[in-house]
Amino acid sequence: MTLIPLGTMSTSIDHPQQGEAAEPEPVAPEPVDSPWPRVGVVMPILNEERHLEEAVAAILSQDYPGPIELVLALGPSVDGTNEMATSMAERNPRIRTVTNPSGRTPDALNIALAALSPGCGVVVRVDGHGVLDRDYVRTAQQLLQETGAAIVGGLMDAEGVTTFERAVAAAMTSRLGVGSARFHTGGEPGPADTVYLGAFLREWLDRLGGYDRRFVRAQDWELNHRIRAAGGTVWFSPRLRVAYRPRPTFSALARQYRDYGRWRRVVARTHAGTINARYLAPPTALVGVVVGTLAGLVWAPAWILPAGYLMVTTVGGLLISGDLSGRERALLPLILPTMHLAWGWGFLTSRVRIEADGRG
Repeated sequence: MTLIPLGTMSTSIDHPQQGEAAEPEPVAPEPVDSPWPRVGVVMPILNEERHLEEAVAAILSQDYPGPIELVLALGPSVDGTNEMATSMAERNPRIRTVTNPSGRTPDALNIALAALSPGCGVVVRVDGHGVLDRDYVRTAQQLLQETGAAIVGGLMDAEGVTTFERAVAAAMTSRLGVGSARFHTGGEPGPADTVYLGAFLREWLDRLGGYDRRFVRAQDWELNHRIRAAGGTVWFSPRLRVAYRPRPTFSALARQYRDYGRWRRVVARTHAGTINARYLAPPTALVGVVVGTLAGLVWAPAWILPAGYLMVTTVGGLLISGDLSGRERALLPLILPTMHLAWGWGFLTSRVRIEADGRG
């Protein structure tokens, strides 16, 4: 695998002159000569017009005593994302934009990393539909010091706005929906295989060459695996929370989970020994449903497989805890199979092959 040294990557500042966007709420001036390290926040952006302003405002309003800078890596969006981002950058010197022609997330992250000031000793990764808690950066910096970890991360706290999104959020924070991953469902702080997004000591990103651009998806998991393989610690803490905005439709949700499954299979092929029972559960469920349905046409007892699965997801979905309306709860027996079976389909049908030399 060949990764590009972050310090040698070229960047271009992109300032389109069209479009208007609301300015994030005012922020205090940067601290001068602060004992707290400079933090660089990197954000890959593609078609994030709906949530971008909220995500950026959460970064600029952090309760952090040291300086923060934000680099937005702009892909070829087809909505008003790039115009909105450019307007924000023009109005706030703490924001810069760089161009990511490929639109691929790992490319965006590496380009943004290369554009950070050399003095940024801590790097925080955020998505354009993620909203940091106000104390996220301060807490992350403290945890990095206390634990000696290479990366710290916390909860992917799904929060929906529409009826459908709120139902998806309930599924994404339940064990029935996503298994036992602590960054979904919570748990005790400690070492972990992977965390959601996260805050890094920049020296580890420089040492490992940043994100592997071959991984269009699952690049976080893959990088965390390399960190652990190199002797670094990946640390989970429920004190770190990012509000996540779920996909707004069944089709978008199915595509998301299909891609999750597809690229998790790629990680498993690339790094031996990284698969476990949690990742095999969705493809097993899909095979059981399909085989049981087809076999049931000639041998009726086989129907117990799809019927049992649907019973579990229906009853389990209706009983998922949370303050949900009747309409939201009624969607869960449809949302859960969409997540499970799309993930399983992506895993079983994955034909992605990545080149050993690192070219995607």
